[in-house]
Amino acid sequence: MALTGSAPAKAILFGEHAVVYGYPAIALPLPDLRAYAEYQSSDQPLSITSDHKPPPSISSSPAVADLSDPLGAMARHTLRYFGICQARGRIHIRSHIPVASGLGSGAAVSAALGRAIAAMLGRELAKADLNALVYEVEKLHHGSPSGIDNSVVVYEKPVYFQKECRLDFLAIPTPLHLVVADTGLAALTRETVAHVRQLRANQPETANAILRQIGSIAERARSHLESGEARRLGDLMARNHRLLQALELSSPVLDRLFGAALSAGALGAKLSGGGRGGNIIALVDESTSANVERALWLAGAQQVFKSTLYGKATSP
Repeated sequence: MALTGSAPAKAILFGEHAVVYGYPAIALPLPDLRAYAEYQSSDQPLSITSDHKPPPSISSSPAVADLSDPLGAMARHTLRYFGICQARGRIHIRSHIPVASGLGSGAAVSAALGRAIAAMLGRELAKADLNALVYEVEKLHHGSPSGIDNSVVVYEKPVYFQKECRLDFLAIPTPLHLVVADTGLAALTRETVAHVRQLRANQPETANAILRQIGSIAERARSHLESGEARRLGDLMARNHRLLQALELSSPVLDRLFGAALSAGALGAKLSGGGRGGNIIALVDESTSANVERALWLAGAQQVFKSTLYGKATSP
């Protein structure tokens, strides 16, 4: 019988880019959009294949693993965590999460892989420890990640996140219905983070003022999220999107999808993640969901996903 690990996608609801500079951000798991890692026994050295890229095949020996390969790095970190140098078998990764789209594909694949290796070994991997391992691999994807992606993906709970602060999990009293529209354009977070860093260097007063406003929106959004005030939450999403536009992080296709979602009755919408490509997330209710989906397809979305998040307790 195959052993499988899985992890969800994530969406930044508020605070992307500002979170890098110490402001708060809110991120949500997308439980209906997942990555899976399936283990099967074999007498051969551990190999990992993936639907998303040319299949890397690695030995579990740290001396052989490619340090620059995120899959190899995650396997190596996880095996070392358990004090193991060699393992045998095959792990295949399949994921419904678009790559380089701001939905946390890298973190989800790493988390799923770590869980599959733990299952392969018949061992327990605590969420806090898995979170730390995935964060190390996130550095290969993003350079200087905030840590928000791995936290949401591993714990699979809404997070109010601020660097150097304790993880704060949020309880949501009513379901959140989200529609995600993927532009099909790769969005490398490393590049957009570098752009904001350069903007701060060239125009510090303007850039820092915008980042402060984004952080302030995230603070206000928390209370609306926890009290179930979806319409107010939607208004803040649109405001956040316009601030990201001011940081030159949107694009014509993102703006077109943003406008299409609002015109079709979405409560709010915004780009989510690094920007320039990636995706738009729209907050909808059950009565507007179908209209918003149709409008996003017509506006040029390459993929459209629905995900509903149900609130959970605030403990890790």
